Amino acid sequence: MFIQTESTPNPATLKFLPGQEVMDVGTADFASAQAAEKSPLAGRIFAVEGVTGVFFGLDFVTVTKADAAEWDHIKPAILGAIMEHYQSGAPVMAEGTKPASGHAEHTGEDAEIVGQIKELLDTRVRPAVAQDGGDITFHGFERGVVYLHMQGACAGCPSSTLTLKMGIENLLRHYIPEVVEVRPVAA
Repeated sequence: MFIQTESTPNPATLKFLPGQEVMDVGTADFASAQAAEKSPLAGRIFAVEGVTGVFFGLDFVTVTKADAAEWDHIKPAILGAIMEHYQSGAPVMAEGTKPASGHAEHTGEDAEIVGQIKELLDTRVRPAVAQDGGDITFHGFERGVVYLHMQGACAGCPSSTLTLKMGIENLLRHYIPEVVEVRPVAA
């Protein structure tokens, strides 16, 4: 098994491409070793000292490290954990664990606007963000403000504010006049 790695705009995050499907549906975001109990693969990666976050996409694993950890020291152990997992035949997610479906539900008078927001996120934003090892999902819409949840390489990325304000906000405002601002939300 050959696992490729790619850097991301977030220097604390590295994208690992195992050359096969990681998640068949949705995504999974693990912010702690306790959260990783739902995933044998995430558990193996969190066993590497210095790992602070793990995110699964369709065909990639994004790993976030502590500031004190050096990629040169922990990258080989992470590669080994991923390879070991796939050779074991264990599932990526524990049985009965459902992956995140993505966007939060929204009903009410703004349902049509929210539908347009989600459509733009799914077709224009999420594919580009996945290339950088992350995901952005709809969290809410209130009085013209769109609330988005950033995951994987996007969470804590130095350029995430610029991406939100100059990229996503401008895109949404261009197509949907009711949108006046985009703000990030914590998990």
